[in-house]
Amino acid sequence: RRAFGVDSWRGVRSYFVTRRLETRMTQDRIGLVAFWKNYDREVYLKAAQLADELGYDSFWLPEAWGYDVVPLITEMALKTKRIKIGTAIINVFSRTPGLIAMTAATLDEISEGRFMLGIGPSGKRVIEGFHGREFEKPLTQVRDVIRVVKTLLAGGRLSDAGAKLHDYRPFTLEMPKRERHVPIYCAALKQQAITSIGELADGWIPTFWPFDEFEEPHRWIAEGAKKAGRDPSEIDTAPFIAAIPLGDQIGMARAKEIVAFYIGGMGDYYKEMLTSFGFGEQCERIDALYKDKTTRKQAAEAVPDEMVNRLMITGDPNQCVEKLRSLRDVGITLPILNLPNEPSWPVQEMFLRAMAPR
Repeated sequence: RRAFGVDSWRGVRSYFVTRRLETRMTQDRIGLVAFWKNYDREVYLKAAQLADELGYDSFWLPEAWGYDVVPLITEMALKTKRIKIGTAIINVFSRTPGLIAMTAATLDEISEGRFMLGIGPSGKRVIEGFHGREFEKPLTQVRDVIRVVKTLLAGGRLSDAGAKLHDYRPFTLEMPKRERHVPIYCAALKQQAITSIGELADGWIPTFWPFDEFEEPHRWIAEGAKKAGRDPSEIDTAPFIAAIPLGDQIGMARAKEIVAFYIGGMGDYYKEMLTSFGFGEQCERIDALYKDKTTRKQAAEAVPDEMVNRLMITGDPNQCVEKLRSLRDVGITLPILNLPNEPSWPVQEMFLRAMAPR
């Protein structure tokens, strides 16, 4: 607390939010993230180009077990001019830390400094079941990747990165010498991992985090930043946010379908997380309904309006834009909007224009 010149953690929050608004929100900063399933390369490339024209801050691409994200980002970087292009996210196990650094340096050069590296541990099912790698010490692996990427991009020797899981030799990147800074954003949902972002990374990407529950994780980030002698206001909070600008009734109905899918169809973590935020009884009912195929359609009906309002944005386009702007008040500096799951150009264009920075 003394590092920020305040007497309480509430003062840290005030400092954290105020500095963020002063330094980062002089204009609307809005990112976009595509959906990885049913990915249509031509449609999302066209979406990135329109987003570039409309003034969006960044366009992020996910990676799961479909397209390799690196060629997709390369193509987008070559066919856009201003917008930043990022991974959101690539896992830290299927590629080595050194390869991730090589990729980041190459994409930084191709994009002329517009590349942003979003990383995360993914989960055991994907890492072991698809990639055939051991899912061990995920936070340490994330921290090693950050250290290796930063060291190699700064022109340092790999052996000096401070990695914990391997003893590296003194390799350096054999690339033309130039100034490289690739912002590193981390997907994280647990305290230790979020604190680590304050210490090492440039941004935090949470998913399904209630809008009214950011005070505590911002305190964790501030603690990590203090440990490293950093200013926490320089660290973005960049959550994935579902915005459904289809009016109150349709938007709420669609939002409830999404929430039910995350609780019942995405493993136990989101159910556990939302339970910790006070929705335990509702999560149990939604999960039970979703897991039974005969009652799955009823799962969305069991999602309370309050849950949707704390997790997502619905309403007509103007209402959604105003709600999005109000998130500045809780220290969200770079909201990343989920693009519609439908890979059709008319749907994507409608959404991009409706939610464009004003």
